[in-house]
Amino acid sequence: MNRKTAAAAPTGMNRRQWLLRNSAGLAGALGLGTVANLTLGTKPARAGDYQALVCIFLYGGNDGLNTIVPTDTARYNQYAAVRQGLALPRTSLLPMSGIDYGMHPSLSALAPAWAEGKLAPVFNLGTLVRPMSKAQFRALPGSSTEIPSNLFSHSDQQIEWETGHTHALSRSGWGGRASAALQTVNPVISVAGSTRFGLTETISPLVLPETPGEGFGAWVLAADVQQYAPFVARKDALNVLYAAGQDTELGEAYAAAQRNAFSVSERLGGLVGVEPGSAGALAAIDTAFAPLFTGTAPDTDFRTGLAGQLYQIAKLIAGSATVGGDKQMFFAALDGFDTHGNQLVAGAPTTGNHANLLKELGDALGAFYAAMKALQLDDAVTAFTQSDFGRTFTPNNSTGTDHAWGNTHLVLGGAVNGGASYGSFPELALGGINDVGVDSWELQGRWLPTTSVDQYAATLLAWFGASEAQLNSVLPNLANFGANRRLGFL
Repeated sequence: MNRKTAAAAPTGMNRRQWLLRNSAGLAGALGLGTVANLTLGTKPARAGDYQALVCIFLYGGNDGLNTIVPTDTARYNQYAAVRQGLALPRTSLLPMSGIDYGMHPSLSALAPAWAEGKLAPVFNLGTLVRPMSKAQFRALPGSSTEIPSNLFSHSDQQIEWETGHTHALSRSGWGGRASAALQTVNPVISVAGSTRFGLTETISPLVLPETPGEGFGAWVLAADVQQYAPFVARKDALNVLYAAGQDTELGEAYAAAQRNAFSVSERLGGLVGVEPGSAGALAAIDTAFAPLFTGTAPDTDFRTGLAGQLYQIAKLIAGSATVGGDKQMFFAALDGFDTHGNQLVAGAPTTGNHANLLKELGDALGAFYAAMKALQLDDAVTAFTQSDFGRTFTPNNSTGTDHAWGNTHLVLGGAVNGGASYGSFPELALGGINDVGVDSWELQGRWLPTTSVDQYAATLLAWFGASEAQLNSVLPNLANFGANRRLGFL
């Protein structure tokens, strides 16, 4: 993403301009073109039926039990008795009017969305082959195909969440398959590197720089760079190479990918490169994200990586006339949620690893939602979280939590039926009906999910325009959930 070419900077260009404009881009080779008609302009242009889904993957396994906490006396006391030093003080929780839950105080930037009824938590959600009771789960051998493979493994559960397959065997992701089924103009667009979520059997997701200013290739730039002789010669040579017939199917597929890379860069390069406060930037987006900027625009950076990613996505949504198509899926990510230690500083609920991560998530999502509202696109855009798994109810000896299963997730957008919760919050009893453990050593509060990834994805994709037949094709386990295919949050 941040590799730089070795050529010298053209005369008259300062070092910052050179570094920002000369990053390697998509597929390592990008196309020459002008950018005058690629920037955002004063108002977003979009089709009347435009829709976007924005996935934010929380890598490492977010602690959903400290993200949304029950506030009624009986359940809060159960929570505090087990969580002990990791329990958030009830007075610190952000009230969620209408339900007996509170949000982690670090998610304060999402409080306006809750008040507007545009935010919803989904409880005890996880990878499942079919609905299953604790007794049924305990009766199955560990090798059973009725159980998702390699539970509690980061890599396997990340793949299963992203693919919608419960045995980590699928190359394609459920986002990629949905994009192919709906024949969207573009594949899934990722601003968080390569992802299984956006893969199809034949097409990779379109990977763009995480933040503006990283550059989208040395070719789609200002006129002085476009005329720089080494760049022109290199691009001409590559055009000749990729236009030539190839002797093998693999060679032709690679050449086609490179030709497409040039074409995409010509179309999107200018839009991707727009920085806060620069020519082509939209005031509505800059204003929403301004609290997350450092420095003075346009010479600014973002306080967090996720803020930069969602700023990029906001620009691409506002510039959908340039991006193309009336439906688009995006992928962003935040890492670090494997909070085995130092998750919380006792008595200081907004400090510690988990609090810092949730603040980054809440601030970035809050700014993104504010930008969509300002652009009058909030009804057309739905953001949602995914994560490897939840964390154990019991804390460990390092002031942290360990790998678990069912988890809480958040859905945000103008079309969300918010102000309510979805799914079933687990019974807060070690060894109870939701805890997969029986023996004393395994009573840690690893919740058997009561809602599946398939049902979650089906609810999102039905809103996105997928038919029942397409949902069955994209989500292989959905048919196992009978009439309970959708969760009602959209």
